Amino acid sequence: MFIHNFDPVLFDFGFIEIRWYSLAYIFGILIGWWYGKKIINWRFQRVGRTFNLKDFDDLIAYLIISIIVGGRLGYVFFYNLKFYILNPIDIFKVWEGGMSFHGALIGIIFATYIFSKKRGLQTFFLLDIIACVAPLGIFFGRIANFINGELVGKVSTVSWGVIFPSLDMQPRHPSQLYEACLEGLLLFLVLNFLIFKKDYSSGQCSSLFLIFYGIFRIFSELFREPDPQVGYLLNYFSMGTLLSFFMIVAGFIIYNFKKNEI
Repeated sequence: MFIHNFDPVLFDFGFIEIRWYSLAYIFGILIGWWYGKKIINWRFQRVGRTFNLKDFDDLIAYLIISIIVGGRLGYVFFYNLKFYILNPIDIFKVWEGGMSFHGALIGIIFATYIFSKKRGLQTFFLLDIIACVAPLGIFFGRIANFINGELVGKVSTVSWGVIFPSLDMQPRHPSQLYEACLEGLLLFLVLNFLIFKKDYSSGQCSSLFLIFYGIFRIFSELFREPDPQVGYLLNYFSMGTLLSFFMIVAGFIIYNFKKNEI
């Protein structure tokens, strides 16, 4: 058994704190930005064309805003609507925590669509690039969740169980690390194998991102405690499971649509 004793604050300067969770967002965006440009260059060099990388640079600003706004509103509507109806000002208190991956995803898709139409770019190509780099940010985010001692797993007797003293003294599944490995590392390897294939087609990676992330998330939810204010829907499904199911359905629809389009 491992006793969790990580401090969510990396540096405390008195007037400002630097938290692991904030760094996860920052490094996820910066590394994804850099790696996304590498993928774009490689794909366009193969066909002897060029892509204005300044467009991708400008897209990052849209993505940052969409992650924050979409992630926050997703949490409000999916996970704690009753509380925020009674306390609407608290919606803006992002620093107090409360972000939804599925909300951020919706925000990213919407922002990318608006941006691509304004610049005359292919929406699905940009979404494919985002899909290939997003698992890096997800990986860092889940590691930060583990360090914060949040989104904890269910009580377990497995030898690698983790005790979170801030919660109780019962050993639990390190579900955050399961998600980091599946939604982060494994998903990254799968999608980046596809994007570099010669027969890659537009929309393939973004649709498969929805499918595989949804599957990995539903599997991980089996080991994760549901959000206490939501619990289980129909006494069995967590909110994360339900939203991920819709992701999978949407992924299959898009995959078949793009496949028939070729």
